[in-house]
Amino acid sequence: MKGWGWLALLLGALLGTAWARRSQDLHCGACRALVDELEWEIAQVDPKKTIQMGSFRINPDGSQSVVEVPYARSEAHLTELLEEICDRMKEYGEQIDPSTHRKNYVRVVGRNGESSELDLQGIRIDSDISGTLKFASIVEEYEDELIEFFSREADNVKDKLCSKRTDLCDHALHISHDEL
Repeated sequence: MKGWGWLALLLGALLGTAWARRSQDLHCGACRALVDELEWEIAQVDPKKTIQMGSFRINPDGSQSVVEVPYARSEAHLTELLEEICDRMKEYGEQIDPSTHRKNYVRVVGRNGESSELDLQGIRIDSDISGTLKFASIVEEYEDELIEFFSREADNVKDKLCSKRTDLCDHALHISHDEL
């Protein structure tokens, strides 16, 4: 009987490790896909477009504390993007990295809505994947961090946000994925 107890403990540990890895792959993949989507959307906005921010109240001296900021990285635009971004997760499929055997998520529908321009070999596409990515709750849980990072120009946002700030990605996984 003692042997079965150790076997059950070992099996439980292995299953727990596998579940944790799958969960990390999912959350890391959702974060990376989210960053890709936000970076693309920000790049689509005319850099000359601005929005007025600040208080519209008139100060005692007759002035207003209003400043114009670039619209693409404004809190208003980023909030609007975050509200719409979850629906775009249906445009992603799952791929197993052959070197790390970890799951990552790749866009399977082109930005223009066509899939013919992308190489879909080895990518699993189904509603379970897109539904799981959609509800990984990255936006709700890390909305403030997302707005903070994207409101200012930042190099290497995927690494800074998904690996260092939120710990959603294992740093080693991030490096191996980007070097491919």
